[in-house]
Amino acid sequence: MTVTPRPTTRFAPSPNGPLHLGHAFAAIVAHDLARSRGGRFVLRIEDIDAGRSRAELVPEILADLAWLGLAWDGPVVFQSRRLASYAVAAERLKAMGLIYPCRCTRAEVLAAATATGPDGPLYPGTCRGRDVDPRGAAWRLDMTRAAALVGPLIWTDERAGEQPAQPELFGDIVLLRKEAPASYHLAATLDDAADGVTLVTRGRDLFEATHVHRLLQALLDLPVPTWHHHDLLLEADGRKLAKRRGSPSLADRRRHAEDGKALAVALREGRFPAGIWLGAGLRESA
Repeated sequence: MTVTPRPTTRFAPSPNGPLHLGHAFAAIVAHDLARSRGGRFVLRIEDIDAGRSRAELVPEILADLAWLGLAWDGPVVFQSRRLASYAVAAERLKAMGLIYPCRCTRAEVLAAATATGPDGPLYPGTCRGRDVDPRGAAWRLDMTRAAALVGPLIWTDERAGEQPAQPELFGDIVLLRKEAPASYHLAATLDDAADGVTLVTRGRDLFEATHVHRLLQALLDLPVPTWHHHDLLLEADGRKLAKRRGSPSLADRRRHAEDGKALAVALREGRFPAGIWLGAGLRESA
């Protein structure tokens, strides 16, 4: 296993719903990997989706993490205070001729798509090369041109080893959204660099997204971290824990006087108190 000495990790929740056990495990993984190696653990609030983010949930997130016995280093970082950095990156990609405006709706993409990628139907390139009014449009990455510009890339996951980057699996992804200043792919990549994150921990459901993030790092001359994609906690029916399905919240457990530190120990040991556990406990070999 490749070990990053004295890493900086981060937990980056979105305040659009209460945290649940899946968030608890993700935070514990990031926290414990940093602490066990003498590194830093950063807390970042990903709050740029104005339509969904709720400021009143931020204190709840902080309370949940403290209840679990987790402490972060330095001040809490807010994504909403970094909008200028996303705009600068966007202008750079525009100047390179790598992104283009798109006014296609999700329904239109679905109707025209002829292939599927990790995120669903692949965008068929309808607006690529066309004269599209950029006002209120999304901006997509010309994946073929971008990948050709940087050439072959690799990235390393602590568990899966060295990986050849395959961003083309995603097609022409959206980097600037109509309803938010940046997509997850662009914002998370820029923020991890700004926060000095050297070990990106996240669920294995985001494994393929790393192909795109590695490409963006090459295009924008950003440092390349190591990744650690951990196993997931699932509902009893096999689905991933999700806020939208009302998975039991940490706040509810906290308010009912459950022992948060004991819950954290159970998750570390692979004793999932509800649903199905994928994995054999949180260890350095995990």
